[in-house]
Amino acid sequence: MKITITQQKNITRVMRKATFISIVVLMIFVLVASHEISHNQLAITALPLNGCLSHNSLICENNSKQTILEPFIPDHKLNNRQRFLSAIARNLPTIPQPVTYEYTLLRTYGAVFLNPDIGIKLPPKVILANEQETQEFQATLTMGHVDGTKDCYLQKSAADTLNKARIQQHIPLKSGYGSGDCTRTFNTNLRFWHKYANNQVLVKVQQGQETKILGLVAPPGTSQHLWGLAIDLRVSSKEQRKALNQNGWFQTVENDIPHWTYVGLTEENLPLFGFKKQVIRNITYWITPL
Repeated sequence: MKITITQQKNITRVMRKATFISIVVLMIFVLVASHEISHNQLAITALPLNGCLSHNSLICENNSKQTILEPFIPDHKLNNRQRFLSAIARNLPTIPQPVTYEYTLLRTYGAVFLNPDIGIKLPPKVILANEQETQEFQATLTMGHVDGTKDCYLQKSAADTLNKARIQQHIPLKSGYGSGDCTRTFNTNLRFWHKYANNQVLVKVQQGQETKILGLVAPPGTSQHLWGLAIDLRVSSKEQRKALNQNGWFQTVENDIPHWTYVGLTEENLPLFGFKKQVIRNITYWITPL
């Protein structure tokens, strides 16, 4: 079978295009890994590249104006539950089925799976099985230090936004200093569980017979603190809450007063993702619609 000159040119053009795109993608990942470009710059760089993929030309034009990628917004025609699930499906490989232990945990602690911040990493499931699995996941995270603390670390984007809020307002940690308020090990999560509950209570939670305990302490392997996306704070004023909210931090676990979650969304966007606003004893929680 002979290949015509035109076909040879087409093949050469496609190969050049594929090589060009591969080089650009490699450059982007190298720069991100070395922290030489910001996450917003990555979004700006990737946008014209996506345009290249849909055209035959090797030339990718970029406007002089920078374009920031907008966060995914679910279809407004869907109900709250459907909007929430459609959004977290982008970050959670397998959605737990209703009336399961995993679904109960997703209802209580699943707010983080909506986080659009490309700088964070989410766990592939809602339960980390043991210390080894937790350590393996945490080893993949890029961590940042919470200013003014001795050993409090969160995922870097979460730490950065929290530090901004704490510049605006004085917001102390619950303990005043400790790592236990921030990212925790599996064993620390287990220790907290045994402080407030036991194996018999865990069985009831797994069977769907007990849920109130989840607002006090997370079962082993399920805490948002394991993911580096939660912190316990002492918040007592509207100004402190406003500063946290403006930086993507919200209270998402009902009745867990000191617990704050890095959701990475603005307050006006939360209802678009199906969140329900619930005020309990003058504290505003944003609850998942599951």
